[in-house]
Amino acid sequence: MKTLTKELQAAISPSMALELLKEGNKRFVNNLKANRNLLQQANETSDGQHPFAVVLSCIDSRTSAELIFDQGLGDIFSVRIAGNIINEDILGSMEFACKLAGSKIIVVLGHSKCGAVKGACDHAEMGNLTALLAKIRPAVDDELETKDNRTSTNATFVENVAAINVKRTVKSILERSTILEHMIANGEIGIIGGMHDLTTGQVTYYENTAFIA
Repeated sequence: MKTLTKELQAAISPSMALELLKEGNKRFVNNLKANRNLLQQANETSDGQHPFAVVLSCIDSRTSAELIFDQGLGDIFSVRIAGNIINEDILGSMEFACKLAGSKIIVVLGHSKCGAVKGACDHAEMGNLTALLAKIRPAVDDELETKDNRTSTNATFVENVAAINVKRTVKSILERSTILEHMIANGEIGIIGGMHDLTTGQVTYYENTAFIA
């Protein structure tokens, strides 16, 4: 696999960027890791980087974006925080990645059996975690299908909340960053939400969250 250069990055459209991620996830699911020399990539990116995507995912140890999308050094900006939430610092990081560093797509990636989502479902409170989980709570409130047992012991409820949380995060990015919103409107970058299944490794996408040229 070639190390991304500025020229190669510039030739990638938002839709092509999504396809690269989809192809990488297929390799991961089928245990067909691409042949790449990571030390060589480290040397070739030492003077600059040109990632084609930004992936906002959870800190869960099983959800490394580089692994589940089978990407190498210099290929993606990986933003990780419990519950794949958005805040001012992450928005600034995304603006840097897209506006200044040339990335072509933003992926908001949730995952099955998310501990942060479970904590929000259970109204957990503990130190600074309380404020973080409060950012997921609106997704819990928006889940209106489940009438009984609205706790982490209800697997369906948890997965519903996780999906809503991803969609709310995509919406929040569009609402809170005029820089990214304008770039998406102009077709310079794309954005989409998705879900990673911890059991199968497969990533599925929410097409109703997609703004991709």
